[in-house]
Amino acid sequence: MQPGLKAAVITTSGPDRPGVSAAFFNALASHGVQLLDAEQTNFRGQLLLAALVGMDPQKLGDVERELHTALWEFGQRVTIETGVDPDTVPRSKSTHVVVALGNPVTAAAVSRLGATLASHGANINVIRGITQYPVTGLEFRITLPDYTPGAGAAVRASLAELSSELGVDLAMEHAGLHRRAKRLVCFDCDSTLITGEVIEMLAAHAGREAEVAAVTERAMRGELDFEESLRERVKALAGLDASVIDEVAAAIELTPGARTTIRTLNSMGYRTAVVSGGFIQVLEGLAEDLELDYVRANTLEIEDGKLTGRVTGPIVDRAAKADFLAEFAEDSGLTLSQTVAVGDGANDIDMLSRAGLGIAFNAKPALREVADTSVNHPFLDEVLYILGIPREEIDSAAARPAR
Repeated sequence: MQPGLKAAVITTSGPDRPGVSAAFFNALASHGVQLLDAEQTNFRGQLLLAALVGMDPQKLGDVERELHTALWEFGQRVTIETGVDPDTVPRSKSTHVVVALGNPVTAAAVSRLGATLASHGANINVIRGITQYPVTGLEFRITLPDYTPGAGAAVRASLAELSSELGVDLAMEHAGLHRRAKRLVCFDCDSTLITGEVIEMLAAHAGREAEVAAVTERAMRGELDFEESLRERVKALAGLDASVIDEVAAAIELTPGARTTIRTLNSMGYRTAVVSGGFIQVLEGLAEDLELDYVRANTLEIEDGKLTGRVTGPIVDRAAKADFLAEFAEDSGLTLSQTVAVGDGANDIDMLSRAGLGIAFNAKPALREVADTSVNHPFLDEVLYILGIPREEIDSAAARPAR
């Protein structure tokens, strides 16, 4: 700050109209005010503009009159706070971001969240709305008193407990470059990118859906070795005409928000991938339709136009999923810290654990225990909100041609 000037915080608030900011700064400029910091927000047509300035204390009355005169026609209310020490009250630096997603998110829930954060010494610096549909989403930029590695573990544990109690999804991750550096998102397929389980859909054609579904459920809970369970389930498909693959592929239903999520990520330059314990013959068309960069899955063996009840090649199990994630990252020139993995079952544990951010999507308890955060509403676009992409940017991406 220039010699002879004293710091002050000047704010103006009122209806947002073109010309308010210009009139505000023009009034300050006419009295030689030095600008040190400024911030402006617009909340549903109401503007708040604040500036930290250095000004001649002898001109305080003149500056105040000038601002009131210049902004009166805009319906603005002006306040000036003097005696501010800019060196002892720096701009708050957010260390983490917490995203709250729910339908609804109540004032009581936000109150509980604020109290929980405060109990850990965390301060809320900024709150902004990021979506109103299909769920309500709020983003809280917070500062933790201890920013050393692992310091947020206790906060995350408290948020996980609160999330279960409130029925509101709560996700926390580091703020700043760490969050914005994510560039690859890898999805599980069955019950994540799509609503059903492909192997059960195939088994339905053999009249053995219930039998196969029971084995699938045990495998997803982590009670059975995945490779063993997969081979056992595939045996039930022996003798089916290969044409059932096309029938099942045509019957696949995307999870609500899946197409929007992939389209938005693609338009923003993210790499997108699907790794599945299902079957490549069913997923190839889907991957092409969604313009995914990578797709990996098991291969059903077919002889003389019939399914043999066997798979060929290595099994895509939980270890393979994590390896494929690393392969995709390396091929994209990224580190694993720049990746996001989304899944729902025990088969996804290694992949989510290895990713920079692991998101459990309507997941089994075994996966929720190791994931960085859990999503418990049936909308895949919640992944976008956790990444800090607001609804307005999603809608803007939808209006642009696909890449």
